[in-house]
Amino acid sequence: MKIGLIGLGKMGKNLALNMIDHGVEVIGYNRSNEKTKAMVKDGLIPAYSIKELVDQLDEDKKVVWLMVPAGKPVDENIDEVIRYMNPGDIIVDGGNSNYKDTLRRNTELNNKDIFLIDAGTSGGTDGARKGACIMAGGDEEAIEYLNQVFTDICVKDGFQHMGKTGSGHFVKMVHNGVEYGMMQAIGEGFEILNESPFALDFKKVSKVWNNGSIISGYLMEMTENAFIHNDNSLASIAPTIDSSGEGLWTAIEALNLRVAAPVITTALFTRFDSKRDNSFRNRLIAAQRNEFGGHKLHKKDD
Repeated sequence: MKIGLIGLGKMGKNLALNMIDHGVEVIGYNRSNEKTKAMVKDGLIPAYSIKELVDQLDEDKKVVWLMVPAGKPVDENIDEVIRYMNPGDIIVDGGNSNYKDTLRRNTELNNKDIFLIDAGTSGGTDGARKGACIMAGGDEEAIEYLNQVFTDICVKDGFQHMGKTGSGHFVKMVHNGVEYGMMQAIGEGFEILNESPFALDFKKVSKVWNNGSIISGYLMEMTENAFIHNDNSLASIAPTIDSSGEGLWTAIEALNLRVAAPVITTALFTRFDSKRDNSFRNRLIAAQRNEFGGHKLHKKDD
């Protein structure tokens, strides 16, 4: 199968390599030609325009996979892509789009008989490379066509069809809201440890918590990595936690649905407040985000 992948940043590059490992012919395009050229040695088939990318895809059913930032870049790429696509072709949005934007785009694409799959993708850059977690929304016919690709590039049981278009991005949105709350709890726990009368080695604490404890898991592994890659005090890291949007969208949905979500909303408000304080927990959460997603790490002199 051939897939045209637009966006070769941290996630897109690793997803392309994952697909290539599983026998997919990946035609790749990025706004900066350097990123495209750099991947030719890895088996990527280069394209230096969107038209060139689509022209190299299968005639019977073209698949274009977007790994670009949410919002305007998605709309711009879809508008360009559909100029060269036919009825029955498939567009996959693998970014963190707002599900309401996905519903709007799906209505527009339905009018052209083009399928839209919203593939909420988790697992960070390492997951994109070695085995992602994908929660997908979309028409059953389009999902079935790409089912083997989704299954191959994900960890075991890490791909599920959530339902109609929009459901994938909705589930991923809430997932990220939950992530906010879990990271906040870990950060608060380590802040208590940091203020204790004991001279604790946080690499050891995070290591033992991630091996056999009830709170073991990927985020605790990333916590251990954060202390491996920084000193025990995280002194060089500014306690500034960026927010990419999904936590806010989740909180808004909770309000609209009249669902109490105090942990998620408090974690969101803490991120807003992180621009002003100097807490240890916020330095740790910032370090965690850098470990699993490659998100920008603000240093003290930034």
